[in-house]
Amino acid sequence: MSTATAAVDGGIAPSLRRLYFIRFGFAIVWAGLLVVTGSTVNPLSVTLLVLYPVFDVAAAVVDARSSRSTKPVPGLYVNIAISLLAAIGLAVAVSAGIPGVLRVWGAWAILSGLVQLAVGLTRRKLGGQWPMIISGAISTLAGASFILQAGQQGAGLSTLAGYATLGGIFFLVSALRLGRAVKAA
Repeated sequence: MSTATAAVDGGIAPSLRRLYFIRFGFAIVWAGLLVVTGSTVNPLSVTLLVLYPVFDVAAAVVDARSSRSTKPVPGLYVNIAISLLAAIGLAVAVSAGIPGVLRVWGAWAILSGLVQLAVGLTRRKLGGQWPMIISGAISTLAGASFILQAGQQGAGLSTLAGYATLGGIFFLVSALRLGRAVKAA
């Protein structure tokens, strides 16, 4: 039995599929709330900004636990640390306003995008990972864009909502593709 078949049969693909659907739903709801409340840095937008990387930590923990039956993915643990630092950084950056938030978010998007790209590459035989690989690459580019936007007059938080929406769509596509891998196994 191949490693990919064992991963699908062993429950990793179904677990990842559920997690990806949850991540899609969270990203869409979060983005909608940020668009409605995020025209300025206020208590609700601050809560949403810090909540996003905290949710990423929780998702990476669930992902790491579901991967224990095969080979654990070290990148997940790196992502947990990066996202925890991002949550703390965002909580501090809000005092600098939207430019500070965009700089921290951008740095987080770059680092977590590189990790997502690496994790997706290590899991590509599992199936459904090409959307995660592409998403990781786009996240890296988007992060650089956020850092550049921070220096511009009139920069806003709405670009973060677009980023989360696109990321959510990639999770949805990956979940659907993993469904095919589960059925094929």
